Amino acid sequence: MLKQTGRYRTQERDLLDLQERKLFEYFLVLERGFKFMRETEDQLKVIPQFCFPDARDWAPVQNFASETFSFVLTGEDGSRRFGYCRRLLMLDEVEKRRAISPALVQPFMRSIMEAPFPAPGRTITVKNFLPGSGTEVIELCRPSDSRLEHVDFECLFSSLNVRLLVRVFASLLLERRVIFTADKLSTLSQCCHAIVAMLYPFAWQHTYIPVLPPSMIDIVCTPTPFIVGLLSSSLPRLKELPIEEVLVVDLCNNRFLRQMDDEDSILPHKLQAALEHVLEKRKELACEKGESSLNDSSSLSVVVSEAIVRFFVEMVGHYSLFLGPGEREDEGAVFHRDAFRKAISSKSLRRFLEVFMETQMFAGFIHDQDLRRQGLRGLFEVRAQDYLDSLPGSEQSGVNKFLKGLGNKMKFLSKK
Repeated sequence: MLKQTGRYRTQERDLLDLQERKLFEYFLVLERGFKFMRETEDQLKVIPQFCFPDARDWAPVQNFASETFSFVLTGEDGSRRFGYCRRLLMLDEVEKRRAISPALVQPFMRSIMEAPFPAPGRTITVKNFLPGSGTEVIELCRPSDSRLEHVDFECLFSSLNVRLLVRVFASLLLERRVIFTADKLSTLSQCCHAIVAMLYPFAWQHTYIPVLPPSMIDIVCTPTPFIVGLLSSSLPRLKELPIEEVLVVDLCNNRFLRQMDDEDSILPHKLQAALEHVLEKRKELACEKGESSLNDSSSLSVVVSEAIVRFFVEMVGHYSLFLGPGEREDEGAVFHRDAFRKAISSKSLRRFLEVFMETQMFAGFIHDQDLRRQGLRGLFEVRAQDYLDSLPGSEQSGVNKFLKGLGNKMKFLSKK
């Protein structure tokens, strides 16, 4: 379990918060009937429901394979605890470990827990003693590009075609209520994490529950924005609830079960067409980047991430031009909203920004100025500055401009 504090969220702020943290807070071994000791924190008592949200629908155990997924617990203060769950068939694990003492597990997990949280690109070393084998040295390396940590975009693309995915993406930009359904917990958690990662440099500020236990399904009746993942077995119950203005996405069958019917007209047409075009060609672009394998998930994730960043650069990359000092010294930077929006020549983009600028994710993005005052720039700030530097000599527009900008980034990445 790993905790993030509640406030306006940006990825750069979250990554800084983690620098002084441990790799995780708790390591729990649970079974379906698990009961916590009296002295255990109340907030942990709900964990078994998230580890076994499908407990009521279990088939004979021989039909299950070991599975990995993640879940999120949201506190009253808006803080989030991220849980990483690996469900194991115990007899399988007994066969693997019968020659190793179970007493070695606790010291090993303690050594990992006491290790410092590594900075991007850094490695921590954990030593583990194995009887008969001596000391085993394990190195845990954190990727340099932390935007893509534990993000599997291909799971999302294999579940939804590009057109549907972009419509979901557009709905989230307006902070609508979205429910994902799937048969597997791993599919739910991977797709939910991937769609949230696509929002970078913006961060989802509202309820986020990638795996929702059936006992808590009434949460979807809330009028506030949310991203929720439900197992398909909960669909009959979902249909009985009084929910309105909700997008329900069936990840198993590549379709919407419920929609608002305006999802295809939310984004400016040219930007949407450019984004869809790039995402359709993601594998070809990954090959042009110079990767050895067409199916390399990491290279595909980089292409998808760069395409989304480029999309936002085209949309709001000029934001820094409209940040100025406040009237008082302690006021910080002031964002000139009207001038920012009117600087856009496209009427359709101005109309979209008029709505998007009212969202919590846009407010959080602008509000988080202290990191920029410290001179800390994220990937988006770097790309936005490149975009501004290229404006005087740029005469391209629409899809060609979008592709040229993305192509330059792919060439840059292939040289790294």
